[in-house]
Amino acid sequence: MKPKTITLGILGTGQLGRMSALAAAELGIRVHVYGPDKDSPAEHVAAKSYVGSYTDKKKLKAFAQSVDVVSYEFENVPVETARYIQKIKPVYPDDKLLEIAQNRITEKKYLNDVGIPTARWAPIYSPEDIDNAVSDLGCKNYILKTTRFGYDGKGQTVHRSSDSSKRSFNKLGSDELILEEMVDFKCEISVIIARDKWGKSAIYGPVANVHKNHILHTSTTPAKIDPKIAAKAKRTAKKLADAVGLIGVLGLEMFVTKEGTILANEIAPRTHNSGHWTIDACSVSQFEQHVRTVCGLPVGDPTPHSAAVMTNLIGNDVNKVKEFYETKGACIHLYGKSETRNGRKMGHITVIKPLKKPK
Repeated sequence: MKPKTITLGILGTGQLGRMSALAAAELGIRVHVYGPDKDSPAEHVAAKSYVGSYTDKKKLKAFAQSVDVVSYEFENVPVETARYIQKIKPVYPDDKLLEIAQNRITEKKYLNDVGIPTARWAPIYSPEDIDNAVSDLGCKNYILKTTRFGYDGKGQTVHRSSDSSKRSFNKLGSDELILEEMVDFKCEISVIIARDKWGKSAIYGPVANVHKNHILHTSTTPAKIDPKIAAKAKRTAKKLADAVGLIGVLGLEMFVTKEGTILANEIAPRTHNSGHWTIDACSVSQFEQHVRTVCGLPVGDPTPHSAAVMTNLIGNDVNKVKEFYETKGACIHLYGKSETRNGRKMGHITVIKPLKKPK
């Protein structure tokens, strides 16, 4: 009897799609990818690739009809695209979570509505709104951000209470912004949660993150934080996943304040950069969990077997990879990108070590 082969479709053809496709292959699952770029990281390892815009319904239909289920590798896939495909095949995570994550105002409001605290914030549609928000919130320093398409430090600027609101507003070139209190945090952490169709969850982290030039530089696990804070961070991620009815993988970035408070920062409805270490330090990685959950399989055991430090290779950092060929415990992952650019993620290195036994 011939076993049924599942075919997973992934919208987006970057490194996250690549690593999910590699994990799928280990499970005997074929992957078809769809995106606007040729010679992309995921295309190199997928069984089939479709090149087209996210508004090309003819190509999207052909892609959807070639697979059993569809997911996405990044949150800037248009919601309309996900909704169109949902008429043909199931999409996980669904369009509701995608829509929440695409707009920072919607995201912050949703988090607060389900009882998850964030930094204080205000929606901004004019320079006068900035003046009013500064008066109401009473903070000295803020981050002014575009509500859409900002990542890795793009689409944001520091605004001090003494700065010109008009200058700050005009700097970002958008008529919809969000003003957020600049948090005096002790550390930045993230938790990654996978949740299957039966509502069972698998959690990774918290992971301690360090950014360089607004781009994730390193992720370290176990994070050196108070166990009570770690437990609360996990509960927060589970609360969010249950609230949105997650099927798939979700990353939640958080601040830990100097007072020990946890504040949610951003939702990523997908596999997350701070979870790349799971490929080498866990029996079941975040990418395998992604494939499992969206394909109707149960979540696996997320327990790490090693401690890990993941370092992103950004731009010309990729030239340093030769330094790690003989490093003990170093696991090298290059994304196959043909062009090196400043700020571009070219690969990552994870160095694993035995976990210390609790005293």
